[in-house]
Amino acid sequence: RWRKNRAEGQRLHNLLRFEIDLWDQGVNLIAGVDEAGMAPLAGPVVAGAVILPRNYKLKRLNDSKQILDTTVRDELAQQIKADAVVWSAGIAEVEEIDTLNIYHAGLLAMRRAVEGLTSQPDFILVDARRIPHCSTPQRGIIKGDTLSASIAAASIIAKTTRDAIMTELDAVLPGYNFATHKGYPTPEHCRCLKELGATPIHRRSFARVREALGLDPIQSELFDERAEVAGAGQ
Repeated sequence: RWRKNRAEGQRLHNLLRFEIDLWDQGVNLIAGVDEAGMAPLAGPVVAGAVILPRNYKLKRLNDSKQILDTTVRDELAQQIKADAVVWSAGIAEVEEIDTLNIYHAGLLAMRRAVEGLTSQPDFILVDARRIPHCSTPQRGIIKGDTLSASIAAASIIAKTTRDAIMTELDAVLPGYNFATHKGYPTPEHCRCLKELGATPIHRRSFARVREALGLDPIQSELFDERAEVAGAGQ
């Protein structure tokens, strides 16, 4: 058990490598930003932004996709919200996804999450991207949600916020079981889409939804069908 605790402590210390480097340079408030819901066929895309206390170490903190137990994920989200200097969630709605495309809607959600912070950060760490129209210095980190504590925390905020939204929508739009698959292209969801048709929260810019509606695919669609399947449940 001692070795296990020591290993977890070392893992959490390593998660702060980017933050420690910035703190050592005199940067004070560092925000981590990540999004959830790029792959689903329905529902919004949601981003989280979190500024953690200096040297913050939360046991089991990790990329939300690595935390399969929803109870643990929800518990971590509540703890992060309680401990964070500030946190925020930004949303891009389905209409914006269909107008802008999913990639740019994800960036919009990220920008809104940052703008929603009541204390503005001195620096932003982003998972894999750069947020446009943002004057704050930032760095995109590939696989940042597994390498940075701040981004990992943001991924948990984004994921749990979006899951809660989809659970609420399930009560409004029964029959699709949004509370279970959260809008991802699971076999069950694809079957419901084919049998029941599309709802107002289905993304009409996505090929599978357009197919269910009898519409031609959009040639400029940026989202790869293979990525949709690979991202199921994330």
